[in-house]
Amino acid sequence: MSRNILETILGGVVLIVAAAFVVFAFNTTSVSSDGYRLNAAFDNAAGINIGSDVRLAGVKVGTVTDQAIDAQSFMARLEFSIDESIQLPEDSSARIVPDGLLGSNFVEIEPGGSSINLGDGGSIQFTQGAVNLADLLGRFVFSSSDGESTN
Repeated sequence: MSRNILETILGGVVLIVAAAFVVFAFNTTSVSSDGYRLNAAFDNAAGINIGSDVRLAGVKVGTVTDQAIDAQSFMARLEFSIDESIQLPEDSSARIVPDGLLGSNFVEIEPGGSSINLGDGGSIQFTQGAVNLADLLGRFVFSSSDGESTN
């Protein structure tokens, strides 16, 4: 009988520890909605998920909060929140950049030179989608083999 009580208590402790880990994971990876929202359309948003970083000069200034397909243009529309202390000019550009060779991608913002800033709900017009490294490597390999056969 005492063994059953001990197993029940140990099971309860395991559940409490598991719940603590879930709360910790949720708090450290939750998508922050602080700041103002911007959106941008990309031809290829591969490797971007809700919660991906938005960086300016390599420093995280925001988070991707939503992604969807535009039904008219068939482009990937990303929405992200930007820290309120960062005011981006309206002619800023955004591109999707890999975070290393095998890492995930993030959105890199390059500020423009306009004196007018983007406001909440604004849209970044100048974008560049993700680059498919496997496709580039394939093109390089096949283009170099084509060059050898013409000699």
